Formats: sequence, structure tokens, C-alpha cells
Amino acid sequence: MAENLSQSELDYPFKLLEYFNGFRVSKVIFSACELGVFDLLLKSQEPLSAQQIAQELDTSVDGAERLLDTLVGIEILEVETCDGTAALYSSTDVANLYLARGSAKSLHDMIVYQSQTIYPLWNNITDAVREGKNQNEKTFGLPAGDIFQAIYRSEEQTLKFMGLMNSTWVLDGHDIATAFNLSCFQNIVDLGGCTGALAREVLKAFPSSSVTVFDLPHVVEMAQKHFAQDDDNIAFQAGDFFSDQLPPADLYILGRIIHDWTEEKCLMLLRKIYDACRPGGGILLVEALLFENRRGPVMAQLFSLNMLIQTEGREYPPSQYKRMLNKAGFTSVQVCRTGKSYDAILAIR
Repeated sequence: MAENLSQSELDYPFKLLEYFNGFRVSKVIFSACELGVFDLLLKSQEPLSAQQIAQELDTSVDGAERLLDTLVGIEILEVETCDGTAALYSSTDVANLYLARGSAKSLHDMIVYQSQTIYPLWNNITDAVREGKNQNEKTFGLPAGDIFQAIYRSEEQTLKFMGLMNSTWVLDGHDIATAFNLSCFQNIVDLGGCTGALAREVLKAFPSSSVTVFDLPHVVEMAQKHFAQDDDNIAFQAGDFFSDQLPPADLYILGRIIHDWTEEKCLMLLRKIYDACRPGGGILLVEALLFENRRGPVMAQLFSLNMLIQTEGREYPPSQYKRMLNKAGFTSVQVCRTGKSYDAILAIR
């Protein structure tokens, strides 16, 4: 084995140590977001000292300084020295754009969800691998079989999950909406569309269409209260896509839905969509696609592990989605890898 290693790898396992400490880097960013570091620096419009930041955020000066210096080390913040002694901290453009809540492209809600929900679940990854089931009961004291109850376990947690989904489509929505020419689909239903963020990206690309966001009653209520924007071409309809009748449509969008469930439930839902879909209509699946040999991409592999820990589903390669779609009756399956976190599959009835 040793002859396959470079001298630097033999002398010191740099890459392994980088991986070992990856969770620490994540938590540095998570904590800075939760404390409000990036919001404060964006609002101040001028560099601040560790003492000023500690006072504003009600933290210790020593703790704030260590956190700020680490953020400088990972190139999230910048620092300058005033009068040769006082260090003044400011945000990078990336931090202002993606980490402060005030930005239109803010990922703050995604970060908070990762920190407060995903991170605790991943503490039990060893048990998830041993047992082959999610860790909602061990982590949150909730039944392992009801993932809706785990995701929507309180109004606060529901808002955090909805914020996560909203942030996802801030990043990937345009690439998904433009992966295929959807102009022939006038009446679109986004099943489990949550805040309507992906629907808005679709309408930006194809303004002559209309989109109905179909989601659980309390999700629809909270979406309209906390996230919905004025748009005459977006409607919200309450319902459960497993148990309720689906509204008729030319195109059904399922963004990060299929990966939550067992293959048996997925097939049941896909057949139900096929029956409701108008002839010549289609279905657009949005998922993180594995390679056919399942050896990558790493992001999709990590997402698949997360599905084991949090849900009852998994990520699949394109061929498996095509097989399920064909079983449900759909044909002409097309795949588009976006190069981002999520990819798109379009199939026709």
C-alpha cells in the first residue's frame, strides 16, 4: 500500500486531517450565523473591533476574537490593523451575499437548519448505518416512520425547514427551471412546492405559464404568511399528495420529493401523477443524481447518507429514476445534470 503514496502523504496525512476537521469549519460558520456576526457587519457598513462585535452580540471578547480570527483564516471575513494594534473585522463580498440575512441570496435559513437539525441527526450516523433506518426517534424523540412529523415537529421547525427549501431554490432554482424548455406546459403544479420559490424561478423563465403550489395545509398557510410574494400566476392549494386528489396539470414538478420515500411509495405517487396528468403532459423530477456506478458525485453521496439518517429514502442514479418513471407509464425520459447540487429529469405521459 505504501508505495502508492507520495512522500508528503507518507510524512503527514494532510487530506485526512482536513476531512477530520471539516465539521469544525462547518460549526464555525453555523455559529457565526446564529450569533448574528454577518448581519452585524453588513449593517455596520464599516469594520468593527472584536470588542465592538462582542458587545453588540453579547458574547465574551475572547470567544468573539477567536471565532472572528478563524473566519478570517477560512477567508469568510477580512481583517485590518488600525494604529498598529487594534484589529478591525469586515465581511467579504461572499459573506455579505450569502451569509447575512438581509441579502436577497441569503443562505442563512439553510445554515440554521443544517446546524440545528441536520448536525444533531448526523451525530447518530453510526447507528443509522448499523440499523439501516433514520434517527429521528433517537435524536428528537419522534417516531422513525413518520418523517412529516419529524420535519414539521413544531411551528418553529416547520419555518426552519421551509427556509431551507427557500434557500435551496435561491441557489439552484434558475438552473432547474431552465434545464429544459418548459414553454409548452401552460398549467404547472409544483407538488410539495413549499414556499413557492422554485415556482417563481419557473415563471421567470416561462412567464406565460401558471403554477399551483400543492402542499400540506399548515405549510400552505405558513408559506402565504411568511414567504409568498405577490404573483398573479402562482396559486397555493392545500392537500396531501399521497391521499388527496391531485389538481390536473400539463406538468407536475417534484423538487426534492422522490428521495424522501421508499421505492414502493415513490411508484405509488408516480402512478397517481400519471393518472392525473393530461395526455402529452409531463413530470419534472429534481434530485441530486448519483453516477450510475454510485461512486459519486460526493455531494449526492452525502445527500444519500442524509436520507438514511433523516428519512426513509435515498438518492439514485438516472437509470433508477427512468425505471420508476417507465413503470408508472411515463416515456421519453431526459436527464440534465446542472453541475450544481441538484439535477433535473423530464418525462412525458
